[in-house]
Amino acid sequence: MALKYSILDLATIVKGDDISKTFQKSVKSAQHAEKLGFTRYWFSEHHNFPNVASAATSILIGHVAGQTTTLRVGSGGIMLPNHSTLSVAEQFGTLDGLYPSRIDLGLGRAPGTDGLTASALRGNNFNPNYNFEFHIKELQKYMSKENSEAKVRAIPGEGADVPFYILGSSTDSAFLAAKLGLPYAFAAHFAPSQLEVALEIYREHFQPSEFLDEPYVMICINIIAGETVDEAHYLSTSHFQVFVNILTDQRQPLLPPDETDLANMGDDVALHLNRMAAKTFVGDKATLKEKLSKFVKDYKPNEIIVSGNIYDFDKKQRSYEIASEVIKSL
Repeated sequence: MALKYSILDLATIVKGDDISKTFQKSVKSAQHAEKLGFTRYWFSEHHNFPNVASAATSILIGHVAGQTTTLRVGSGGIMLPNHSTLSVAEQFGTLDGLYPSRIDLGLGRAPGTDGLTASALRGNNFNPNYNFEFHIKELQKYMSKENSEAKVRAIPGEGADVPFYILGSSTDSAFLAAKLGLPYAFAAHFAPSQLEVALEIYREHFQPSEFLDEPYVMICINIIAGETVDEAHYLSTSHFQVFVNILTDQRQPLLPPDETDLANMGDDVALHLNRMAAKTFVGDKATLKEKLSKFVKDYKPNEIIVSGNIYDFDKKQRSYEIASEVIKSL
């Protein structure tokens, strides 16, 4: 089976853009991805980040789905502890009604933000011992046809054709995805350290379900592609600055390469940066083909999800083009 390839978009706000411009770029990127043969286009729920505009994830999914025709659009993911399962069922049931058989529901258990913001989001429902499995099953119940006789129903949502995906960056999520027999998407684009062991756990413990007969592995990685190796490395400085900003708690929009400052980081920051960027692939077409061929051979994903921050919009679209050409050739 051919290796599928998709995109994760955080609706990244670049320096000089407002929110409206950011959303316009996401639409254009999705339309471009559709032409290039990408399978799906996901948005990830984040809050209180000055460089990320995908907080109201389901609204953005609907906006982009409405301006594409065949591309699957979904969440990578909805951070389930931030929401009631009934409201998620209703939102994604509505999306499925509007765009039948094109909506994905990726689910995560992280807050997608800092603790203070998570507390503000959840209010009196804040629970540090959140039972992710219980709430996934509750969401499945609301979206099943069998819930039609229940006193509490998700309308829209009941019977919706919206596949679930478990997102994670740890062994906990791997065990859960395996137990529930659901596809597993690993966040190697920012937390690659447990990738190998998590995939081993998922594949070894996978239990076939009504949703999936065998393991389905999706790995999100960063790909920064340029016409030359030098250009790719130049473009990648904006991406690495984002990582440094996370590590040093600096909050700002995505900077152009000429305004990045990667030369003066401390040794501790550099060490953590190297760990975060272990599955960030930078280069021209030939270099990327060599690197990604080894990656696919080592980890055997069913699907690669492409992420990566590039300041220049046209260069970012060209990076997607190169990435799609390389992955199709693997």
